[in-house]
Amino acid sequence: MKTEMKKNPFTMHIDVDSFLPASAEEKEYMVQMRPSTTFFRDGVKRLLRNKVATVSFIVIVVIALSSLLIPLFWPYAYDRQLGVALGKPVDDSYNNLAPFEYGATERARIEAGEFVFPHLFGTDSAGRDYFIRIVYGTRISLVVGFFASIIVLIIGLLVGSLAGYFGGKVDLITMRIVDIIYSLPDMLMVILLAAVLKQTKLAEMIEGTFLERVGSNIISLFIVFALLYWVSMARLIRGQILSLREQEYVLAARSTGAKGSWIIRKHLIPNCISVIIISTALQIPSAIFTESYLSFLGLGINAPMPSLGSLASDALNGINTYGYRLAIPAVVISLIVLSLNLFGDGLRDAFDPKLNG
Repeated sequence: MKTEMKKNPFTMHIDVDSFLPASAEEKEYMVQMRPSTTFFRDGVKRLLRNKVATVSFIVIVVIALSSLLIPLFWPYAYDRQLGVALGKPVDDSYNNLAPFEYGATERARIEAGEFVFPHLFGTDSAGRDYFIRIVYGTRISLVVGFFASIIVLIIGLLVGSLAGYFGGKVDLITMRIVDIIYSLPDMLMVILLAAVLKQTKLAEMIEGTFLERVGSNIISLFIVFALLYWVSMARLIRGQILSLREQEYVLAARSTGAKGSWIIRKHLIPNCISVIIISTALQIPSAIFTESYLSFLGLGINAPMPSLGSLASDALNGINTYGYRLAIPAVVISLIVLSLNLFGDGLRDAFDPKLNG
């Protein structure tokens, strides 16, 4: 019978049992390896766990794809007056049709056994299919919001990074300009600039180009965004650059003789990319709302091209009889802006390191 020897805690002998090879179960328990990942992947995982932001993103994608794909197969055009034909008298039966109603010619074709594509939202006062005009209006609003945000991003990124990195007189002059623009009433300046630019020869300058179809009012709107709406982005990026330029890796890059433009592009901007993405995403609904507001006042896109704001403005004339014409573009605007705001909040929660502990 073997007896276990008591180990002396003060002995200098090596415990051989401590050096036995570990079993597979012990290795699996002790070694907990995390797969390699990146900041972007971690942010996407956190974003996908946010159900509200994910649903909002799906809604935005569905609306954007619908505005691009539906006009490819829809049988009616946004500017086609159904009751007007060359060499024939105007058929007023197509004007102000209720949803799923038909004009006199269409009813005759249906009685003859032909299939006539329905007017889902009826027609407007000019006899144009209202559904396709809503689709085109959604496309215009999304395009304006996206490109206006890109303009704001480019100008704000350039001005904010230069002011934050170089500091001194550059920062002082830039911030005073920003303060002056901040002191101006936003909507009043937007309306005044849009009205002034409308009276210029901008329409003659774009005549014969692809911009003619968009119209001078939308070009004026982009100019307004370039003049007024970059200040928030510039101030935000300046604050980020001011805190990042004191880091050790920036000092190391300077000591090796790196130029300021290279340090901004390779070190500073990549390290505040999360703030840039979040701010740009939240700028899009603001641009869409501004475009809809100006179009509602008649300073938006040129007729007959529709936008959601101009459609809502046109619907005011028959609000007592055809109230749904005002409700439909209002609901679409609200849905787009709400989805973009919720998605922007989700991006902030997912990509802002300060909120992730």
